[in-house]
Amino acid sequence: MRDVYIINPAAGKEDSTKYLTEEIRKHYGNDCKIFITSGVGDAQNKARAEAETGDEVRIFACGGDGTSFEVLNGIVGYKNASIGVVPIGSANDFIKYFGFDSKKDFLNIENQKQGGLLPIDLIKAGDKYCMNQCCAGLDAQVANFMKDFKRLPLVSGSMAYNLAVVKAFLGKIGINMKVTADGKVFKEGSVLFAICANAQVYGGGYISAPKAEISDGLLDCVTIDTVKKLRVLSLLPVYKKGKHEGLDVCTMGRCTSFSFEADRKIPVSLDGEIIHTDKFTCEIVKNGINFALPKSLCGAWLDEKTEALSTREAELLTK
Repeated sequence: MRDVYIINPAAGKEDSTKYLTEEIRKHYGNDCKIFITSGVGDAQNKARAEAETGDEVRIFACGGDGTSFEVLNGIVGYKNASIGVVPIGSANDFIKYFGFDSKKDFLNIENQKQGGLLPIDLIKAGDKYCMNQCCAGLDAQVANFMKDFKRLPLVSGSMAYNLAVVKAFLGKIGINMKVTADGKVFKEGSVLFAICANAQVYGGGYISAPKAEISDGLLDCVTIDTVKKLRVLSLLPVYKKGKHEGLDVCTMGRCTSFSFEADRKIPVSLDGEIIHTDKFTCEIVKNGINFALPKSLCGAWLDEKTEALSTREAELLTK
C-alpha cells in the first residue's frame, strides 16, 4: 500500500505546508506523493486521480473538515482507496470521535504511517458523502457564518462557532419543517434545527449526537424545538456537553434514512459545506470507506471501543 498526502495551504490560521512537507519527508523520504491544493475542488480531483490508478492507497487529507470532505468525495466507490486525516484545520470535528485529545495522534506522521484501517459508515447526502454530520436550519446557518469568523486572528474553532451562534441568534430563528426517519414522521412543526449524525461532535466541540457510533449502520437523529431566544442561551451549554437527551424540546432517535421538507429554502451543512434547499434526504452507507487510524489508536482506544459495542459491531471493527 502506498500513501499520498494532500495538503491544503489555506487550512488553519497559517500555512503549514513547509512544516508538514518536511515532517512527511523525514518519515517517508521520497517514498510517497505530496500534493499542495490550489483551490476549491483540487483536493477532490487529486484524490480521485490517485484512486483511479487502481493501487491500494491511503490518501491523507491535510487540512480541515472541508479538505476531508473533498478527499472523501473524490474516492468514494474506489475500494482500493482509504482516507486519513492530518488535522491542521480550525475544527477537525470528525476526529473528536476518537477523543478530544486525539489530535496529537493524528498529527504524528510516523504514527499515521504505522497505522491500520478501520471500516466506517458514511452518510449519503444527496449526491455527496459525509463522514461526520449533516444539519439543517440554525446550525447550518451557524456553520455558514463560522467560515468568516475562523479566519480571524486568535479565534479558535470553538470560538468561531460561538461567535457564529451569536450572529445567527440575532436574526430570525425557527423553521417549519417535517422530518421523517425511515419513512415515518420523526418531528413536525417549528424547529431550530435538525441533525443526522454518523459521529458525535461538530461546531468546534459541540457533542450534538453523544451516542453516535461510526460503525453501527445507523444515523443518530436530533431535532431541537423552536424556543424563545432567552431559553436558547440556557440550552447552549447543556447542548455543548451532549446532555440534551431527555429535554422537553429535544427529540432523538436512530434510523437508516432521514429526510426533511421545509417551508422555504434553508441552509444545510454537509460536514461544513453549505447548500440551500427546501427538501433533502440522507441515508447511511454501511462500511462506506476505510479510515486510516493512527497506530496509537489501534490498540487501547480500539480495544475500549470494541468492548463497548455489540458482538456484531466488534467484528466489524477488528476484522
